[in-house]
Amino acid sequence: MAREFIMPGHIISGPGALEQAGTWFASFGKKAFIVTDQMMIQLGNCQKLEEVLKAHGVDYYIFSEITGEPTDLMVKKGLAAYKEQSCDFLIALGGGSAIDAMKAVASLAESGGEISDYMGKEIQVKTPPMAAIPTTAGTGSEATQFTIITDTEKDIKMLLKGRVLMPDMAVIDARFTMTAPPKITAATGLDALCHGIEAYTSRKAQPMSDTFALSAVKRIFRYLPKAYRDGKDQEAREQMALAALEAGIAFNNSSVTVIHGMSRPIGALFHVAHGLSNAMLMKECLTFALSGAKERFGDLGRVVGVASENDTDAEAGRKFLAGVEALVKELDIPDLEGAGIQREKFFELIDKMAHDAMESGSPQNTMRDITEEEVKEIYKKLW
Repeated sequence: MAREFIMPGHIISGPGALEQAGTWFASFGKKAFIVTDQMMIQLGNCQKLEEVLKAHGVDYYIFSEITGEPTDLMVKKGLAAYKEQSCDFLIALGGGSAIDAMKAVASLAESGGEISDYMGKEIQVKTPPMAAIPTTAGTGSEATQFTIITDTEKDIKMLLKGRVLMPDMAVIDARFTMTAPPKITAATGLDALCHGIEAYTSRKAQPMSDTFALSAVKRIFRYLPKAYRDGKDQEAREQMALAALEAGIAFNNSSVTVIHGMSRPIGALFHVAHGLSNAMLMKECLTFALSGAKERFGDLGRVVGVASENDTDAEAGRKFLAGVEALVKELDIPDLEGAGIQREKFFELIDKMAHDAMESGSPQNTMRDITEEEVKEIYKKLW
């Protein structure tokens, strides 16, 4: 069966990528709407972008009110500023939150309305040009047709989709990731690892997505511990930036599975960072998925070097899961209690979380049939 494969319109990667992107920014429009956060301004990252825009005669406005994972309220405020400032294209500078917020603002720039209007629908109205400059190596949002926005009224994370949400350009310049602290490096890196693993073990996997997924997982196993231990390790940072891009391209075309489906409700209800909630779920979710995709997990075990060609698929798959568990431990990822979640409150909300997880559709992409009751059991095992 023929399959479509979607990537950003243009990718610039490597040292000096931002400067090389300047001529492209100038071709996008006359005034850029920069979506970022205060930390990017304080670290001087935003200034680097401003200098490039000035050098190419491009006017800009900085919207720096992304204060966490994006909500419908942030999007509404951003849209109002975009219109008031008469901007004609957008640049996101930051982690997945800034990039997702940019996509949501862009999706409403022409159509108007509320972002929640698109829950369960495909966004089709063409957006103004968008460029994404990731400053973390994790979400891969610079290479996807998705955005995740929290509906503050319903307490759910909305997974919104549309080809028009794919950035016209992704600028992969690892110097922006050098300032990410160890905890952010770990959480975002494991988010990228989830993307790669889930893309490869999804029912929607295809040969092209497999290529990117395997490469991403291999890079992450090798370089994430190095980037975590030494944030100034330039090679590790560059390799992780590429891995996050590869993993984003992979899951954009094959989708994610049970981890992401179960992670979003935890993030929405307990305000746990997305990468962190993914990491907490990896052991139990992958253990559940293993029996439905032994060959695929076996491939992963061999590609990262924890299993050999002499191992059966089941053995190699189990060794891979052990490798993932060891990596999560090495990166000092807390459990639910360590993240400040109260056990009683968590169990009280399991039914809602399981329902919301299944409603997202992601768990059903797992290569093993899964029910809402089984999702509840996995949540319980986290304690």
